[in-house]
Order: sequence, then C-alpha cells, then structure tokens
Amino acid sequence: MLPASRDYKSLRDGFRWQLPGRYNIGFDCCDKWAAREPSRTALLIRKPSGGIESFTYGTLRDQSNRLANALIAHGIKRGDRVAIILPQVPETAVSHIAIYKLGAIAVPLASLFGIDAIAFRLENCGASAVITNSAGLAKLAEIRDRLPALKLVLCVDGQGDGAADFHATLARASSDFTPVDTAADEPALMVYTSGTTGQPKGALHAHRVLLGHFPGVEFHHEFFPQPGDRLWTPADWAWAGGLLNILLPGLTYGVPVVARKADKFDPEEAFALMAETGVRNTFIPPTALRMLRGAGKPKQKLALRTLASGGESLGAQTYEWGRSALGLTINEFYGQTECNIVLSSCGAIGISKPGAIGLPVPGHDVAVIRDDGSICEPDETGQIAVRRPDPVMFLEYWQRPDATRDKFIGDWMTTGDQGATDGEGYIRFIGRDDDVITSAGYRIGPGEIEDCLIRHPSVALAAAIGKPDELRTEIVKAFVVLKPGHAPSPALASEIQAFVRTRLSAHEYPREVAFIDEMPMTTTGKVIRRLLRERA
Repeated sequence: MLPASRDYKSLRDGFRWQLPGRYNIGFDCCDKWAAREPSRTALLIRKPSGGIESFTYGTLRDQSNRLANALIAHGIKRGDRVAIILPQVPETAVSHIAIYKLGAIAVPLASLFGIDAIAFRLENCGASAVITNSAGLAKLAEIRDRLPALKLVLCVDGQGDGAADFHATLARASSDFTPVDTAADEPALMVYTSGTTGQPKGALHAHRVLLGHFPGVEFHHEFFPQPGDRLWTPADWAWAGGLLNILLPGLTYGVPVVARKADKFDPEEAFALMAETGVRNTFIPPTALRMLRGAGKPKQKLALRTLASGGESLGAQTYEWGRSALGLTINEFYGQTECNIVLSSCGAIGISKPGAIGLPVPGHDVAVIRDDGSICEPDETGQIAVRRPDPVMFLEYWQRPDATRDKFIGDWMTTGDQGATDGEGYIRFIGRDDDVITSAGYRIGPGEIEDCLIRHPSVALAAAIGKPDELRTEIVKAFVVLKPGHAPSPALASEIQAFVRTRLSAHEYPREVAFIDEMPMTTTGKVIRRLLRERA
C-alpha cells in the first residue's frame, strides 16, 4: 500500500515494493476474506429484472472451489488456458478466482467479440476450457472443430450444443479445495491487445500483476480504501481496465464491487445505478464521461467520492464538467494492457492538471524517451516508456518472442505513445506513433479489421484508420477498393459494416466506409495510412 504521507514527493521517495515470492490472486481476492468474514459482501449484482443481489466472500469461495475441482476433473491442469466469455455477472468473478486458485491461466474475452475474433484468440492460446453463456455458446458452435485442445465448455445458461451446465457441474463438485502454491512470477492471466499489423497479441501476466496495480488504484481513488467505499465501472471485466482496475482490486481490498450486465452504455441508467447502489468510487472511460456530460446534471443524489478515467484523452471540457456537475476532480490515469496504471492524477493532494495524464505513480519509473533510450528534455516530444523490472509489467507476448523483444529499448518498455513532460514532471499525451486506433477507450489494431474486410466477396483491398471524433476520440473508418463487377453504393457500405460487426465486434466495425479507386501504397507494398488519415 501507499505510505501514509499526503505529499507526492514523500509518497514517491517513501515507497518500496514488498513483493512476496509466493502469491496467488485467487486466494488473496477471495479465500483470505472468506476465512475471516464469510458473510462479508463481495459483489452487488444489479439484476435485469430489478433489485440488487448480494454475493458474499463465503459464496465466492464455495463456488470457486467447486469450479476448480470440476475443471481438474475434466483434465484442466496448472498452466492450461481457460477462456471466459461472460459479461459483468457473478459467474465471471467465480471463474477468475477458480482459474487462479488451480494455477491455470485465465483468458478473458469480451462478450461483444464476433466469431472470427473469438476463433483466433481461442486457437492462438490453445484454450483447454471455455466458460460462457448461451450467446457465446452459439458463436462457439461454429468454430468448435477448429479447437482441438478444447476439453470442456461450461454454459451458465444451461446445458446444450456440446456444453455442460455450469451450475449443475458445480453442484456435483466438492467445495473443498486448497489453492495451488503459485510463485508471484508464475503466469496467471492473458489479455489480448491489438497491434498495428496482423492479429492481436496475448499479453501474458503473472500473479504479481494485481499487486502491481495497487499503488495506482490507491492513488487515483485518493487513498483507497476508505470506510464506506464501493466500486463500479461500466468497462467490461474482460478488459484490463474493468478487471485489474476495479473487480480484482475491490475483491482483494474487501470493498464491495457493483456489477451490471449491459449491452451498451446508457448515461441515465449509469446515474441511476450509481445512486441506487451507493457507488463511491468509479472508473469511467472518457467517451462514457462525455455521454454523461451530454445527459446533463444527474437527477439523483450521488455518493461519489472519487472518479477515475483513462484509456484515451479526457479533454479539458470533460475535466471541467466533472468539477462543476459532480463536484469532483476527474483523476486521469494512463497505462497499457502490457503495463497498466503507471501514470496518474490524485486531486486530493493537488496532483492534477488539465491536459496532462498525470505524474508517475509511486513504484513506477516512467519517462519520455528518444529512439536511443535517452530521456527527453522537458517539452521535447518522445515516446512514453516504463522501466523494467516492474511488477505490473507483462511477462511476454504469447508465443511471440520477436514482438516481446521489439517492445523494449534496453530496459525501457515502449508504449507507442508520443508525449512530453513539462517543468513539473507532468506528462502530456500527444498521440500514437503507430496506427492503433483509440475509440471509446478501446485500443483497436487495424490489421484484424482489414483481414475481415477483405474476406467480403466484393472487397479487393482495404485499410482501416482512426478518424477524429468528438465523442469517441476516434472512429474506425475503412477505405475500400472493390473487385471488378461491384459498384459503390450506400447499401454495399452498410453490408460491409454489418459483415465486420458480426464477425469481429461492435466496437471494431467501421462506422464509415469510403470507396476508393486505388489504395495509396509504398514501393514495398505497404499502405500509406498517413495519406488516408489526411483524406479522412
């Protein structure tokens, strides 16, 4: 935890990592509390029909023990990958805890992923088991023959299509289980992140990644936890932000986590949920905050103590809205799936500046560097980088030693983000130095979208770029060269959009499609995205 000081310099100077050699996320975020206070509230679930359902640590321990035993009975062992394709429901938390306790590797996948996106990730990681719902099961049915390593599918909505009933399986299993004695550096979690070319990469994290998040969580939630704190985020628990910023830290600190299954973000519903459940601490991505701002002042009385935001640039207008409408400083933070929450603001001690993404969180060494690894002078543009070793940093890209090696310049892990420091040490985000698209808080690699686009029968060539957008920061725009015999039309553009949306994801499909006669290319055959961005 952070030192007791309320002075930034003292916090930085006084912080020392004290990492255990042996550590298991599942034990720390569940069994530890269940042994002390089994009736303590862990989750507050907003039911679709209305009302709030409470899950205790005792219930989480019982169900996760049963799931761990069931997985082992089906041949799942230490180091195996188990995918979770579920929204914010209690079974998601149970699944994560069980996987960590048995020493397997959790692979969270967003429910909004389409068939192609799920297929690649499951094939790439060699998943031995999948835990999902009826919607995920329908997608899985189309690709099951492509997954030879898959031993078990559990469906929370009941048996069917080659899947066993999740709850019936747990009911038959023993509730006694001793967590595996894992090393802090042992793999626990793999989150897929999009790159600029080709398919997504699996960022493999150790059990220690959760410990590495604590200083940042405590910092941007202003010395969390405080009495009465209660967490919620609209971010999917399949993403690093929802899982490692909110769900797992909340469970580990013994702070109730509010959950709600939602297909899309609705600002009025978000205000109502926070009021009804007494949310005190929230992480809301900038796009969602802009939607809240557009809805006006909340009609309900909120109990918010802290509001954190990250994943894309916040903007001065939204920052000022937080103060005027909510009476809060929106604490902006920064990180990546590979190394999260390394920069942050903390309004409680005056560490906040509009237009800046914060100062280095105690325990993390962050700088703006040149291409040779040397540190830039103030106001000099360079690449934001994090020095290793760092407990929040990923172990490697799954089966991609080349990509892992290329991520570093010496001991600096590069982020691909351009920035500059000011005279006080605050870092300002300038932009990406590659082609990753940032839309509504999601990092989207164009490669996966382009691979999908060219599978459409009318598309000869395709390129995806990010087009600036006031609400979402960027939207995905596709430039398409058609095959002979196909003519541009609004109907064809809509058909292409739907093609990508159903195969990849609702957040990755191109919101605009432009038909062009010729794709701008280099002499080596690479798309000149800069020209397309200028055109957009």
